[in-house]
Order: sequence, then C-alpha cells, then structure tokens
Amino acid sequence: MTDHGSWPAGRWRIGGDMAVHRLGFGAMRITGQGVWGPPADRGEALRLLRLLPELGVDFIDTADSYGPDVSEQLIREALHPYRGLVIATKGGLRRGGPGQWTPDGRPEYLLGQLKGSLHKLGVERIDLWQLHRIDPKVGRDEQFDAVRRMIEQGLVRHAGLSEVGIEDIEAARGFFPVATVQNRYNLGDRGSEPVLEYCERHGIGFIPWYPLAAGSLARPGSPLEQAARRHHASAGQVALAWLLQRSPVMLPIPGTGRIEHLRQNMAAATLRLSREEFADIERAAGAR
Repeated sequence: MTDHGSWPAGRWRIGGDMAVHRLGFGAMRITGQGVWGPPADRGEALRLLRLLPELGVDFIDTADSYGPDVSEQLIREALHPYRGLVIATKGGLRRGGPGQWTPDGRPEYLLGQLKGSLHKLGVERIDLWQLHRIDPKVGRDEQFDAVRRMIEQGLVRHAGLSEVGIEDIEAARGFFPVATVQNRYNLGDRGSEPVLEYCERHGIGFIPWYPLAAGSLARPGSPLEQAARRHHASAGQVALAWLLQRSPVMLPIPGTGRIEHLRQNMAAATLRLSREEFADIERAAGAR
C-alpha cells in the first residue's frame, strides 16, 4: 500500500499495516571485510546507525549472518528500543568464514536463528523476518511451514523471502502472507523484472539488494551520467532515484559503512527525474 506522506520518496506499508519510508538502510557493510567480524571502526559504525533517524531512515535491513551476529548487535547498541523504526532481519544461512555463505533451511535451525535474532536485537517479535535463501537440500514447503509457525507463535509480525522466483512466492503464499521479496535488482541487472511486476500486482514490497550498481550505464555521455550532471548528483544517486520512480512497491536499502556516503544515498530521496530522463535511462538499460 503506497502512502506518499511528507517523505520525498513516499512510504510503503509492509504487510498493509507497517508504514516505512521508501529509502531504507542495508546494514551488511557495518561489519568487517567479507561481511565477517567487527567493523574496522566500531565508533564510526555506531555513529552512522544513530544518524539514520535524523536522516529520515525508519527501515533498517540486517541478517543474523552479517558478521555473523555483529550487525544485529551493533543495531541494538545504537538504536534500541527502536522508537519509530522497523528492524527487518533474515535467517537461513550459515557462515564458515569471510565471504562464505551456506544455506540451511532445516526448521530447527531457522527457529534457533530467529530466537537468536530476538535476543540480539532485544525484542520479543521481529517486525519483518525474511528467509535469506531457500535451501535446496530441504523441502521448500517444510521451510515455508516453519515460517508459518513463527508467525503463529507471535515471534514474527510479517515474513518475506529473498532471491526467489514467482513460483517460490506463490508456493510460500500457501503457508503465510508474503509481505516482501528481496532480490538482486539494479539498473545493470534487471533479471528479477518479472518478480517485481508480480509484487506490484499483489501488493508485495520489493527490496532490491545491490541497488547502486550501474556498470557501463554510468559511462561518460550516457543518459545516466548526463542526468547526474544536470541534477548535480552522483551516478549512484540517480540510480537510486530511478529505482524509486520505477515502482511504488520498491524499497531500496543502500548500505555503507561511511557517514559521508550515507548522506549522499539518502539525498537521492529528494531527486526527481523527468519523464524524459527516466525513459532515456530505461532505454539505455534495456539495450545492454
């Protein structure tokens, strides 16, 4: 459900009842290299998190696997008790070391990770819990049924999926209302276009991860680079503005570990592309 309100980029009601501004923050990069261990500058990470509400950010996306555990712990230290904030997290991946990610969708593992997130974040219920990946070694329905039970037990308010296709979403909807889908999507990678369109038709929030990537679309003289010059903005800011205008269900969550970069990302909420600029960038992206 779209709600424009006073936020420049409008708002979206996750699950129909949880309103958030349509430019959130992804908390993966407040950890160490390879998304492993603590950040190089812990103080900077805490200052960045505490700045989020001042910049109008009220939707923060994390995961138990970021660190692992580090991201959730820093969020609690910086922002608990989360007044006016929606903290979303994910479960379903194991970490063996820097850059290593292994799906684990066994129901007992998912429930254990959820309870760990509840403890680390200091809450009794997760506002939005997302299955980080569907584990191919475990029955898909078995994983979806585990999520259903989390909701029925009152441990999760709304649930979502990550890196899924339309068939996965439809199967999951037989077990619980799918509130969000988090797939890789950006100007340079629009392979999830059919999933986005499905989410639009069914009122499901779409969270694009890796949203700033533009690749060759940002080359000198490109429509993206020209729009950036006209708006005195960066190519990344224009890429975010394009995402926000692409669909009312779009909930970008650009992440960073630097305050300066955070401010730049959030400024994209005020950038409005003309119809011609949007269409030119769209054509350039489609021609790749």
